[in-house]
Amino acid sequence: MRLYDTASRQVRAFEPLEPGRAGIYLCGLTVQSEPHVGHVRSAVNFDVLRRWLLANGYDVSFIRNITDIDDKILVKSAEQGRPWYNLAYAMHRELDKAYDSLNVAPPTYEPAATGHVPEMIELIGRLITRGHAYAAEDGSGDVYFDVRSWPAYGELTGQRIDDMEAAEVAADPQSVARKRDPRDFALWKGWKKESEPETAAWPSPWGPGRPGWHIECSAMALKYLGTGFDIHGGGVDLRFPHHENEQAQSRAAGYDFAQYWMHNAWITTAGEKMSKSLGNSLVVPSVLERVRAIDLRFYIVAAHYRSHVEFSFEALEEAAAGFARVEHFLTRAADVLDLDPAAVPTSPEPVDPGGLAATLPGPFVAAMDDDLGTPAAVAVIFETVKRGNKLLDAGPSEDLLLAAVHVRGMLAVLGIDPFDPHWSAGGSSAREEKLTAAVDSLVAALLEQRTTARAAKDFAAADAIREQLKAAGIELEDTPQGPQWSL
Repeated sequence: MRLYDTASRQVRAFEPLEPGRAGIYLCGLTVQSEPHVGHVRSAVNFDVLRRWLLANGYDVSFIRNITDIDDKILVKSAEQGRPWYNLAYAMHRELDKAYDSLNVAPPTYEPAATGHVPEMIELIGRLITRGHAYAAEDGSGDVYFDVRSWPAYGELTGQRIDDMEAAEVAADPQSVARKRDPRDFALWKGWKKESEPETAAWPSPWGPGRPGWHIECSAMALKYLGTGFDIHGGGVDLRFPHHENEQAQSRAAGYDFAQYWMHNAWITTAGEKMSKSLGNSLVVPSVLERVRAIDLRFYIVAAHYRSHVEFSFEALEEAAAGFARVEHFLTRAADVLDLDPAAVPTSPEPVDPGGLAATLPGPFVAAMDDDLGTPAAVAVIFETVKRGNKLLDAGPSEDLLLAAVHVRGMLAVLGIDPFDPHWSAGGSSAREEKLTAAVDSLVAALLEQRTTARAAKDFAAADAIREQLKAAGIELEDTPQGPQWSL
């Protein structure tokens, strides 16, 4: 297995610190607003990584955090006239719903920043003791990381300190005066009594305040994955300054930290990073009013995780139409094989200690091993479906069963197996099942009339019924096993 490592800027063989085990830390979201499609891409992409590691027999520890205290949360909650923790909690619940709707498996643990302030204070103290951090001398309670004390600062993104701009000059001019270097970043933010609620401050050796954004992830990753772990992931926009700062402070504290850095690209609209300012049309629940959740997940995973995706509903609907052909094959194959679709196994043999990957088609495995090459992996799925469709008319066979098994197995790795119980567990899916049953009953009645008309050689009437179904968006296919319909 080979993965692109942002730090070395090359595809590297994946060699975990401990054979057979993989530790992953994924930067989760700041829960300030409802999640849109761009927000959830990272979780979906790294869910695929996790599934592929599991399919290869790895024992995976997957940590994905939540940032539930932040400048933006304080500002938005004040604008809405509600407690900051109420806003964060409500948006966290919305995020959980979005992840679940897209079949993103829960992490091994999801630590929240507010639950790990003692660990952050301890880490900050360690950095001060080692000469890499200092408290502001003006009594503000701020504590900063001294970037000049760490010569390797900038190595993750290949930058030199002198070429960097200070991010906070315009945002907070007063903070610049407190710093030894304008590029130093906050580890601890002293409580601003005049503008911040008392509930947003914790006691510390430097006075009441709250942690800076970057120290949160270092403390939580170190707590749950140890001083050295395998993979740190997140969106490409987090490379600098967030991940650069994480690596610098963690290694300055004396820890190895992440061995591989992986970053997923953006989903863009009109060439720009998707943002909340675009309105509510791209918020996950709104998108799912137009397409099924499984279609949205397929749309996301069909693109390589390092490729920018230009979002459009036209492209999404085109992807959904392509995925419908995969589903249609599985449904027809199960019917020919006289099996319930969910009874078709995902592996042609009992999964050995090597994992599910050992039973999947070689080209699919090669694609996934090549830096999670999902576009090539999806192409293997469609090629397998194409071969399987040619086998349908010949009736049940071992080759047909193997094709269906392989398709289900490959879809399972990508989290888009339509017969995974997850996709029929939610309320919207149950409603869809009821609608499908109702349509099935109505179509069956029309098909019976069509059969009667054909038996009487009234082909005009039979064709009229087919056209009536077509006008309703129903495609009819005559097979040796009888007529089959699909939307």
